[in-house]
Amino acid sequence: MDTMSHTLPADPDTSGEWWEVTPGEKFTIRTSVKQTGGLYTMIEVTAESRNGVPLHTHANEEEHFIVLEGRVHLTNGDQSLSLSAGDSATVKRDTPHAWCNLSDSDARMLIIFSPGDMEEAFRLIGSIDDGDLAAIAESAKSGGSTIVGPPPFENIYSVMSPRPSNG
Repeated sequence: MDTMSHTLPADPDTSGEWWEVTPGEKFTIRTSVKQTGGLYTMIEVTAESRNGVPLHTHANEEEHFIVLEGRVHLTNGDQSLSLSAGDSATVKRDTPHAWCNLSDSDARMLIIFSPGDMEEAFRLIGSIDDGDLAAIAESAKSGGSTIVGPPPFENIYSVMSPRPSNG
């Protein structure tokens, strides 16, 4: 059997730089939309204990989660899932969803958006200073995402209720 391996072309925009969404949540772009010809983009996210995201939808993308370390709780429509290292889940476009790290240790996951146009919104979010919720919401909206509610978990730090900054 002939097995071929293909390497994606290097993209200088995926330098491994980490951006902070809100204190306790960071991301880096692992595979850019340029490298995949628009098919997908893959980001790596780390989240401290009690960090999560508001309930939101994506009009244009499916969102695929692969947990690498820790535990992530995911609300996917009317499902509530607890994902551990090695687990994965897919959120269909237009489905209200949110994730959160409810454990006592950090969580690390890969998130794949297909198609990959969400990358632009993440780059904008990464460039916003001081967790400006209005600017983050506007960046997300311009990428086809809409915040539809607060995180569906108790006592969670997110862009709507940020963790106090350590700096």
